[in-house]
Amino acid sequence: MSAISESFSSEKSVNELNQSTASESLSIVIIGGEAAGMSAAAKVRRVTKDATITVYEQSDVISFGACGLPYYVGDFFSDAGEMSEFSPEQFAARGIDVCTRHQVTQINAKEQIVHVHNLSTGEYFDHPYDRLLIATGAEPVVPPVPGLREGLTDGRVFCVKTMNDGITLKEAISNHEIKEVAIIGAGYIGLEMAEALERQGKNVRIIESAPWPLAGTFDQEVAEWVMEALNKAGIKCHWQESVQSLSEDDDHRLLLTTDKGQYPADLVVLCTGVRPNTRLVSDLGLEMLGNGAIVTDDQGRTSIPNIFAAGDCATVPHGQLNKPVWIPLATYANKMGRLAGEVMGGSDKHFPGAYGAACVKVLSLEAGRVGLSEREARDEGIDYQTVVIKDKDHTNYYPGQSDILVKLIYESSSKKLLGGQIAGGRGAVLRVDALVAAIKGGLTTEDLGMMDFCYAPPFARTWDALNVAGNVAR
Repeated sequence: MSAISESFSSEKSVNELNQSTASESLSIVIIGGEAAGMSAAAKVRRVTKDATITVYEQSDVISFGACGLPYYVGDFFSDAGEMSEFSPEQFAARGIDVCTRHQVTQINAKEQIVHVHNLSTGEYFDHPYDRLLIATGAEPVVPPVPGLREGLTDGRVFCVKTMNDGITLKEAISNHEIKEVAIIGAGYIGLEMAEALERQGKNVRIIESAPWPLAGTFDQEVAEWVMEALNKAGIKCHWQESVQSLSEDDDHRLLLTTDKGQYPADLVVLCTGVRPNTRLVSDLGLEMLGNGAIVTDDQGRTSIPNIFAAGDCATVPHGQLNKPVWIPLATYANKMGRLAGEVMGGSDKHFPGAYGAACVKVLSLEAGRVGLSEREARDEGIDYQTVVIKDKDHTNYYPGQSDILVKLIYESSSKKLLGGQIAGGRGAVLRVDALVAAIKGGLTTEDLGMMDFCYAPPFARTWDALNVAGNVAR
């Protein structure tokens, strides 16, 4: 039994906690005021009216959705404030004390106290808690490449994580002298930023060390469609190419040197991934994954009693692999934050499991995935098969018909669905939701082949692409 399992089994049950705190006013402290933290705060208040709820947020923005940053930079909308759903005042009206510009500097788990620094006044103080939620999110990974950190300082290299990142980047590219923009990294944000910058009239170059985009989550068949969409848009792409240094040329322009060439740029956007922001708790003795993600159970509990964690700083229970995994997506931050808040408030709820459902729009192409990729199935030692089909998204006589690609991963013997990936035009990603339900329900390729999907000429063919994939797999 792991350390966290021992802790969970020895911790008081929810009913015991309810009985011990029924006549007391709980002190709930939440570190982090973005998706997980604010979802938890709101849910605690709904399930218990007497708890004292305090949220400490280091920045001056709460309820911020970083997923909107590429679309703000690309001018799909103009008000950055739309990415922040609620204000501290709105939470205060519900009896939740949100303290922005407050940094928690230390956690004393034995005494159940957090040490807090008010960044506005310079004051330090202690705050005791009955239950604590760590929702500190993730931080950008800055590769140890000479010149990158200097570029971040002088305003020509940008990360894309905070609202201020988006505002300053959008201001920078409004300068008409900024013509050539290099993106390092071709994950979700890197690809969305490529569309945003291309939309703003910039010449975009992507440099990625992996052999294809989205290599951590998508298989090659879908990635090739993404690569084709980028090429059609005139975006210069360099696969399996690693940046070695960032310097200046004779004209004081940025110069990216890789293991295969040199490329000038007026501006660089770092999209090299994120890692759990857990340095604050590194000495607490919490069980963590190798990357620093805090291991939690299906109620958001950590290996230390009365400390919970949720969001990009923590794991989620995988619905297929039955182990904690790190999937830093907004959907899990919101759901695990809400669930942890409910449990901290005294309810007995459990997370049903994550299946890794994710999607991205690359110019006019949509791509989505769920469940196990082929690489993941192979790494888990599963005896699996795959099928890849290319079909049409709807009838040929209705305008706008386009190709759609479906890949299924399934068990060899039982034909039980393990995972699926889809790429195509409008409506392709929404088909992934059907695969989510099918995988969670334990359905087979034969079930998928005869599944009762909606049909009308503008939306599908009489045999939907998912039906076709299921029937071919049999």
